[in-house]
Amino acid sequence: MAHIAYLRVSTVDQNTNRQLTDTGIPFDKTFIDKCSGGSTKRPALTELKDYVREGDTIHAHSIDRLARNLADLKQLINEWNNQGISVRFHKENLTFTASGNDHMSELMLNMLGAVAQFELAIIQERRQEGIERAKAAGKYKGRPTNKANHQRIHKLRAQGISLRKIAVSVGVSLSTVQRALDK
Repeated sequence: MAHIAYLRVSTVDQNTNRQLTDTGIPFDKTFIDKCSGGSTKRPALTELKDYVREGDTIHAHSIDRLARNLADLKQLINEWNNQGISVRFHKENLTFTASGNDHMSELMLNMLGAVAQFELAIIQERRQEGIERAKAAGKYKGRPTNKANHQRIHKLRAQGISLRKIAVSVGVSLSTVQRALDK
């Protein structure tokens, strides 16, 4: 039975110092993500999912550190509980186990998970409003294009290579390849 810490912050500039520091638990392994919790497509979360085993306990500082989407949150907890893995949220003092959970804990998970999802929506809305204002003021031009990548994309396409193979070769997304070729 291992005690595993999962820590997450939204950007690489932030640190995880405040998370799980005062638990007194000697963690066997720690997984750290420095990206948005709006999706479950996170490198450390994927590693954690592959690592945990029946009897383990996953510790997270708070519900919003694990997920900012209620459906994702519930899916993760249900998956782990079905595998015999417990999940403990220290800030909320909630633990979810394979042996079943009480109705009050389920209610709290749903309410707090919905709040985390709402917070993410507000953050995204404010960011978009800021971008629109900056565009209107002529201060926002979007991400600068990588001219070297665009040249490689055009060169590979001229050789008849498929869009997907170009994306893999250049190390960019398929949509980046499509945008580069549209210009």
